[in-house]
Amino acid sequence: MSSAAIAMTIAARKARQRGWTIGFAVVSAVLLYVTVVNVIERPDGVKIGACFIAGIILVSLLSRLARAFELRVTHVTLDDMAERFIRDMSHRKIRFVANEPGERDAREYRAKIEQIRQDNDIPSQEDFVFVEVTVTDPSEFEAGLTVRGEVLHDRYRVLTLESSSIPNALAALLLRVRDTTGRTPHIYFEWTEGGPYANFLRFFLFGQGEVAPVTREVLREAEADRELRPRVHVG
Repeated sequence: MSSAAIAMTIAARKARQRGWTIGFAVVSAVLLYVTVVNVIERPDGVKIGACFIAGIILVSLLSRLARAFELRVTHVTLDDMAERFIRDMSHRKIRFVANEPGERDAREYRAKIEQIRQDNDIPSQEDFVFVEVTVTDPSEFEAGLTVRGEVLHDRYRVLTLESSSIPNALAALLLRVRDTTGRTPHIYFEWTEGGPYANFLRFFLFGQGEVAPVTREVLREAEADRELRPRVHVG
């Protein structure tokens, strides 16, 4: 009741209804006073309520942790350009580079390719397609995935995705490419800077963090056969 009264006070103030604002403010003050008095005189209700709240939060956290490595993409939709990229790669080794988008200028993509080649000792004639995932609502557990292809700076092919979890989106894309082409795709990452615990917490709460190992774990959970599983490389 106190929360509702405060909400009405704020709504009346935004609506510039001075009389209603004062009235709801008085009611809010009275209800808050009664709440404080009840808490002081009879704290048992607050203790019981706090236990229920703590239990709900604990169960929610355990549930999210238990399902953190599940493949939570219901379907993958490719636009015409993305399908063309995948069709072109189907005749040779399929190599993707996971890239966290920054300025998206030519220097960024050129430096990324050079770094991946050096870290993984890949010949210069091998070709790559970049994959960039933008995190939307991290609390969204299950959704479809739309993949869009574009050519940047007349030479760099980029697949862009939006998802609540970067590792889930990448794993779903790799499995879709494997099923479409019949070939095993490879994806290349850089190690994430920072401690593993902090990075896992970032992934757990916001869908970002230890992207490479979590992507590999999502793939392992989704595909038990090692021979059929897309390859994850980290350098």
